[in-house]
Amino acid sequence: MKPQRSAGPENRLLASLPDRNRRRFLAACDQVELGFGDILCEGGDRIRHVYFPVSGFISLVATLEDGCRLEIGIVGDEGMLGISLVLGVNTTPHHALVQGAGTSLRMTAAAFQKEIRLDTLLRQRLDRYIHVLTTQLAQTAACTHYHLIEARLARWLLLTRDRAHSDEFHLTHEFLAYMLGVRRVGITRAAGALLERGLIRYSRGEIAILNGAGLQAASCPCYVQANRTYELTLGPNRRAA
Repeated sequence: MKPQRSAGPENRLLASLPDRNRRRFLAACDQVELGFGDILCEGGDRIRHVYFPVSGFISLVATLEDGCRLEIGIVGDEGMLGISLVLGVNTTPHHALVQGAGTSLRMTAAAFQKEIRLDTLLRQRLDRYIHVLTTQLAQTAACTHYHLIEARLARWLLLTRDRAHSDEFHLTHEFLAYMLGVRRVGITRAAGALLERGLIRYSRGEIAILNGAGLQAASCPCYVQANRTYELTLGPNRRAA
């Protein structure tokens, strides 16, 4: 990733800060390009940088001792990667994989820790984001256990759309199965059901959402609940057109 100085933020956590606070924060940031499939960190790694996505998005993946992996969250321009530093923990608990290419603001861990000591408003906002993130992680765990694959797939596609800011994106069945923790055949059936209902178009890994309202109706309630949690805690959740 080749850094260049950032011209201004579009990350929503930073955009809400007063101009003076935001300008000081940005002065310590670089803007980097995140490529699809980039691994930003592995579970247990020391945090060297924090990321505030501007476009694109990052998957948070939990890994078990037997090597099984499951996506437990997605970070887009509504959040940040490296939030453990706010709690005084300098290692990351999750594998972080770029799932949607784009740009991100990046800051060194040392500079970030200095900022949260100096800026009370920033620290307060990040504390609220921690509440949102932990609530969503718990909700994802319950969703994975109790809800049907088709409803979970619909929810996941909506989450991806919101962070990609597009109704079209590239995702293979294999990747979806990996992210949802199910066999490929389960994804094939669930995607086929959504396709037959005219909610999506799928061909060779290219997915297009044709009916967002219908897809939301097919999704489990977790999608709406997660957005409501964010909005009540941090403000309106901007969605893709």
